[in-house]
Amino acid sequence: MAEGSPRRDLYEHLARVGKALGNGTRLQLLELLVQSPRGVVELAEVAGLNVTTASAGLQALKSAGLVATERDGTTIRYRVADPAVAALYGQLLAVAASNVADVDAAARRYLGPDDTEHIDREELLRRAEAGEVVVLDVRPGAEYAAGHIPGALSIPLDELTERIGELPPDLDVVAYCRGTYCTFSHDAVRFLTAEGRRALRLADGMLEWKIAGYPSVSSASSAR
Repeated sequence: MAEGSPRRDLYEHLARVGKALGNGTRLQLLELLVQSPRGVVELAEVAGLNVTTASAGLQALKSAGLVATERDGTTIRYRVADPAVAALYGQLLAVAASNVADVDAAARRYLGPDDTEHIDREELLRRAEAGEVVVLDVRPGAEYAAGHIPGALSIPLDELTERIGELPPDLDVVAYCRGTYCTFSHDAVRFLTAEGRRALRLADGMLEWKIAGYPSVSSASSAR
């Protein structure tokens, strides 16, 4: 049976989500928004983009219903529209890693040599609950404040050299950051190991932690 216009229209609307995700710059912006809401200027700075490019990418994501806006004083802040968007982004990463051969090679070039030991989420929880490790969040402070693993200590990667003394000397360190393709935890473990500390990293990161339904807290909720 020939396809009618209403059916084509339906699939064109569905395809808007795929089109919005089909761009590397927009994926970078979405990855950052999964961590915490941000204004366009801050997003541009963190992503290494000019404001015009970042704004255009955000508008494309918003048009597809993937991000929403909220006003914070005079600043318009962008956020993911709902948790399903983070889950969709995580699934996109997983499918690409499993089915696109170039992803593995590109990830190795970006993340550096496979020279850091890692553990999975269940092992991190077991060791943290047993008091065997200190969990270290090396993302920027705003991302930690928006949501972090319960009990994690926040020391952003760019502050780790100066603040290494805050880590308990008698515990192993497990560092984590944004997700599977975040370099911060790799770099933190390399630095700590060079300083003589026993350090590991979470195999993925906060994105996958949330998607899997593990507990997380914001700074505001942890203070209550």
